[in-house]
Amino acid sequence: MTSSAAEPYPGQSLGLPARGRGSLASWRSRIAALLVDWAASMVLAVALFGVGVLRESGWRSWMILAVFFVQKAVLSALAGGSFGQLLARIGVIRLDGRPLGFVRALARAAMVCVVLPAVVIGAERRGLDDLVLGTVVVNRR
Repeated sequence: MTSSAAEPYPGQSLGLPARGRGSLASWRSRIAALLVDWAASMVLAVALFGVGVLRESGWRSWMILAVFFVQKAVLSALAGGSFGQLLARIGVIRLDGRPLGFVRALARAAMVCVVLPAVVIGAERRGLDDLVLGTVVVNRR
């Protein structure tokens, strides 16, 4: 028995290719990128503000998150992905094909920092942050 329609794949409803450059990024790549981003933010926060960011309360306890937010927002706006995403060879694009821009990059970074919008997952592996902003995380290779 043959089927006249090809099997659906993740990203198909968004017009993304099944594989290769521009296809939907895997969970493995996305989680690896997030872990690299957080580790790099910890290292940079310690370098900038001292080891107090790891064990003290008060303003220093927020510096890792602040560094994470800044690097994620700035690099996403300028390069289409955070430090970890660039290393994992994935990136954030708008579905309408226009540049991500600083406003969306700031909003997306803020929603990731709040956590809940990023872990409320909808169709096509898109978090609430991506659904609201019209973005998707894709492979760069």
